Amino acid sequence: MAECMCMRERERMEGFSIYRFATIFLFIFNIAGKARGQAAGGPAAAPAPGPPPPLNVTAVLEKGGQFRTLIRLLQSTQLDERIRGQLNNSNAGLTLFAPSDNAFSSLSPGTLNTLTNQQQVTLLQYHIIPTLITLSQFQTVSNPLSTQAGDSSPGQYPLNVTTAGNQVNISTGLVNTTISGTVYSDNQLAVYQVDKVLLPLGIFRPSVPAPPPKADKNASAPTEGPSSRDSADASSINEWRPSRLGLPFVVAVSILYWSF
Repeated sequence: MAECMCMRERERMEGFSIYRFATIFLFIFNIAGKARGQAAGGPAAAPAPGPPPPLNVTAVLEKGGQFRTLIRLLQSTQLDERIRGQLNNSNAGLTLFAPSDNAFSSLSPGTLNTLTNQQQVTLLQYHIIPTLITLSQFQTVSNPLSTQAGDSSPGQYPLNVTTAGNQVNISTGLVNTTISGTVYSDNQLAVYQVDKVLLPLGIFRPSVPAPPPKADKNASAPTEGPSSRDSADASSINEWRPSRLGLPFVVAVSILYWSF
């Protein structure tokens, strides 16, 4: 009896050992399989970054801290939304010359208020070049630059740029200024600070005074009065009249007359 119980206990222990061995074997096999899979496929790829947020030119100017007037004009004319659409739907990029608040303050009082809404839009577009230009590229650009204001022929909206070393000079025909700093620059947008508002000839052309009226060639010449010589001759004749020679002359003439 005792021998039978020992045999059963031995079988139970052997079965338990086989079960534990199988469990350990499966665990090791599973770990090895995962290790082989990671070695073949490499580390798990990170999720792809999403598209960059759309560029907002007014947000760029707000960070500059001294462009409140320009921001107000961009928003009131809705040109800020148009610029945002152009930046996010074109690969050409944009270049913006940004006048500071001091630049707008230096304008004659009422300058902006005298402009129509369309003229305000055109004035702002005159500060925008429809391509991206880096500071180094200003040394090789061709004048006049084309702006979003349109016609760059003389007397309209030409914008000329010259360089002297690292200095970039800008001329409109009415205003001369320089780029005083870079506000923002990436592969789509470049914003440069200027210390004067760029006034185009197409809007602020000086008024030319009207020419004097031409003389009428058919008008008759004025009648000339008697000359001084004629007056002198008349005076000498009057001086020799008999009435001016006195009574003796009259008596003598009378005697001679009655003698004959």
